[in-house]
Amino acid sequence: MLHGALIAGAIREAPAGLGMREGACVEARMVERGVNVPQSYRLVRRDARGERTIVRLRNGATFGGDEIAICAGPCGVESREQLETAAAAVAAAGANVLRGGAYKPRTSPYSFQGLGEEGLKMLRDSGDRHGLGVVTEVLDPRDVERVARYADMLQIGARNMQNFPLLREVGGLRMPVLLKRGLSATVQEWLLAAEYVMLGGNESVVLCERGVRSFDPATRNLLDIAVVPLLEEMTHLPVIVDPSHAMGIARLVPPIAVASIAAGAHGLLIEVHPDPANALSDGAQSLDCDQFALLMRRLAAVAEFAGRRLPQHVKPSDAARSNGQREADGAVRSSKSGVRLA
Repeated sequence: MLHGALIAGAIREAPAGLGMREGACVEARMVERGVNVPQSYRLVRRDARGERTIVRLRNGATFGGDEIAICAGPCGVESREQLETAAAAVAAAGANVLRGGAYKPRTSPYSFQGLGEEGLKMLRDSGDRHGLGVVTEVLDPRDVERVARYADMLQIGARNMQNFPLLREVGGLRMPVLLKRGLSATVQEWLLAAEYVMLGGNESVVLCERGVRSFDPATRNLLDIAVVPLLEEMTHLPVIVDPSHAMGIARLVPPIAVASIAAGAHGLLIEVHPDPANALSDGAQSLDCDQFALLMRRLAAVAEFAGRRLPQHVKPSDAARSNGQREADGAVRSSKSGVRLA
């Protein structure tokens, strides 16, 4: 039996069986300060709910609150030793989420593609050992539940921002999603991709600005830092910045990270490798462990200036206690979410 879900601005009632989430009724008015938000953003728009969304991982890391989320680690998981060295270093410096790719979308089919499930196991082990949440990319709808068994947050990369079957698949999970902006995506296209995820019932969505393709090859991409305060007006979802992919040049990552936090970003996604010169992917844009520690010391003052704070240290034992719950509910399909509202 089909149940109707009344959507503000719609001419008729849309059957929920066609993908409309029951109860997804929001006011069809534009947000304040003259920001034009199309009515097609029924769920992600700023006035869709009274409070801003705060997405919380199992280790206590939050996206969208007073505490900044620092996601750091290698572009790709290459070996247990490489990952463990990076995880120990970023945790000691103050990061609260371990990033790393087990499945790598590479332009060339001959480039390093990642270690697959073995890499996922390494990420989980290192994350638990150092009290870090784990965010990693999923490329294929068929791999979603496998990746979800090991991760705390699923990353949808820039190349997959409009992979609609994948967006629908992660939308059916009760697990946080990090949605990167596409290589040449407009803000509207990006927000509508988030709408796909939320329409499936998953409200734990974090947006990640990583730069857009530009006519100028001086940097890898062109970072749209203005989009951070713009999205603060347009959506209730948290926004973080990936300065590593935006710049493509390691020495430019620290100043852009500082600028991102000053602009109001709720977190950072930074590539850190113990030996960038010998990295199998993206070594040119990766900080080494000492450079990352120095950046974290610089960020403390900037975070305070922006009215936020760097992550509090999470004891590995606390993260391990939450790990037992992961298999029980980490990949359960549900209309409920992991969102906590401020």
